[in-house]
Amino acid sequence: MFRSVSIVYPVFNEEKRLKKTFLDIEKFEKSNKFIEKEYIFVNDGSSDQTFSVIKKKFKNNKKVKIINYNKNMGKGYALKRGVHIAKNDWVLTTDADCSVSNFQLTKWINKGYLSQNVSIYFGSRNHRLSIVKKKTARKIVGLLFKILIRFFFKIKISDTQCGFKLYKLNTAKKIFKTITTNDYMHDIEICMIAKKLNLKIIDLPVKWTHINQSKINFVSDFFKVIFSLIKILKLNY
Repeated sequence: MFRSVSIVYPVFNEEKRLKKTFLDIEKFEKSNKFIEKEYIFVNDGSSDQTFSVIKKKFKNNKKVKIINYNKNMGKGYALKRGVHIAKNDWVLTTDADCSVSNFQLTKWINKGYLSQNVSIYFGSRNHRLSIVKKKTARKIVGLLFKILIRFFFKIKISDTQCGFKLYKLNTAKKIFKTITTNDYMHDIEICMIAKKLNLKIIDLPVKWTHINQSKINFVSDFFKVIFSLIKILKLNY
């Protein structure tokens, strides 16, 4: 039985998109009273009003934890900090832009997708049951990236980069304590660590919508991505 979940949001300059995040949390909280929940926001060195907006919204709310630091360290580092203080049976990592709603977790539970024998689930935009709304250019880049990691890392997960991922608490703690990749290539290292630990990862369907103002620019960040992937290869998992 699914009793409790810690939901971790890494946030960087999300001031303009937090309204949607807050609304999703409020609806999810009201609709799933049988699940104990905590929400962990990790402010990854935002230069806008992200931290103050979150702090004001959840003032005196005991279900919400906020981690704040001044220097932008990257999504992988932010998730590592958030998972470290998570306390519930399951840990859900997700994006603050709500490209996938928290209600996707409810659908997974109701469909009976979750098993006590599997401790890691990746939301996959490439799953045959997924409903995906994204631009053609993004689809092409996603396909090329998928081919790249299959060739170099032998990773057969259909979508490593979707931010909506679910872990059993102990598994999340073990993996995020180990990862060294601070940027958004941390997902690849997660897959490599899971493989080393003989932990199975199951792809599950999501309803995913492209949100504008993405923090990732696949053109300008190309060399950063390649550098991160080389570093992960050198870790020799």
